Amino acid sequence: MKQCFTLGFTLLFVFFCGVSVSAKETAAPDRGVTINVYNWGEYIANGTEGSLDVNAEFTRRTGIQVNYTTFDSNESLYSKLAGGGADYDVIIPSEYMVSKLIEEGMLSKLNFENIPNFQYIDEPFRNPNYDPDNLYSVPYTWGVVGVFYNTDYVESVDSWADLWNEDYAGKILMFDNPRDAFAIAQFRLGCSLNTTEESQWREAASLLKEQRPLVQAYVMDQIFDKMESGEAWIAPYYSGDAAILVDNHENIRFAIPKEGTNYFVDAACIPITSSHQREAEEYINFLCDPEIAGANMDYVGYSTPETAAKAYLSPEVAQSPLHYPTEEVLARTEAFVNLPESTSKLVDSLWAEVKMGGPGESFVLVAIILCFFGVYVSIIVYKRNKRKREMK
Repeated sequence: MKQCFTLGFTLLFVFFCGVSVSAKETAAPDRGVTINVYNWGEYIANGTEGSLDVNAEFTRRTGIQVNYTTFDSNESLYSKLAGGGADYDVIIPSEYMVSKLIEEGMLSKLNFENIPNFQYIDEPFRNPNYDPDNLYSVPYTWGVVGVFYNTDYVESVDSWADLWNEDYAGKILMFDNPRDAFAIAQFRLGCSLNTTEESQWREAASLLKEQRPLVQAYVMDQIFDKMESGEAWIAPYYSGDAAILVDNHENIRFAIPKEGTNYFVDAACIPITSSHQREAEEYINFLCDPEIAGANMDYVGYSTPETAAKAYLSPEVAQSPLHYPTEEVLARTEAFVNLPESTSKLVDSLWAEVKMGGPGESFVLVAIILCFFGVYVSIIVYKRNKRKREMK
């Protein structure tokens, strides 16, 4: 889901603000504690291209070491935690996975006395539907989903229906994950992204099956290469990554469809298995420091849930509707929540049908495979019988 992004402003920011960020010249003594942080890939400023090294600065200020590793999907994060072999102190899942982890008793309640910088989290991000009492999570970033399009081939985009336009056949990209892909169809149909009505999921699946012959590929980060090269003309993706393409290519635009869109939040949490909850809470508190959050988001490219942190962003970013959509746009958004197990299984089954072309085509594929297997077995039997005859 996540992609690193750096503005030329970053170097200027570090020059003028770096003195403030690094004001405490004396490093804190080593406390003999290492916390394990598990986050999306390329989702934190790491000192490259003039950015602040967030983890190194945390260690310098607190004396707490950071072992930082990454995951590529909420599902892989969940597998690690559910498998019982993981030992993480801070994780940063998306909102629907936060609610799943809460429901399954896999997160620790936070002691907000150790996270005083939570005061900077804006009111709209508090007590969200995925953590109604705000006991288990602190927002890290947020954004919305929209459509990238190449103006050399696509004049404009204002609806999700443009991803079904036959004029763009073979040049359309689609999300390679079910929640994001189904959400697009659900917005077209005017139903909730979190519906538990089987008929509505089947209707959305039918719409995605109609689209499938027009789709060049189901992808994630591959959209960058395909859109930049002109191999693809139109593709849905996340607003935090918009600047990578829009700022660097004058013929690429980003639009949020009129029907509405998915609003997502990634949040910092502490697994119930953490051995260093106090230190983990210090880390989360550090991420919420407006100056740190500003330097971090200026590099990462996603939106900060803190108005106070925007003072440390490039004005170009802070005022950009790509990163901070208008209230009118946000009023037409909906966030994912965890679905009941029965609905999740239905979605997985329907998604397999969409990718395979539906039950009919899946049956044909199985039949072809069985035919090839039958021919293979027949050849083996024939050769064995022939050898036996020759030996007589």
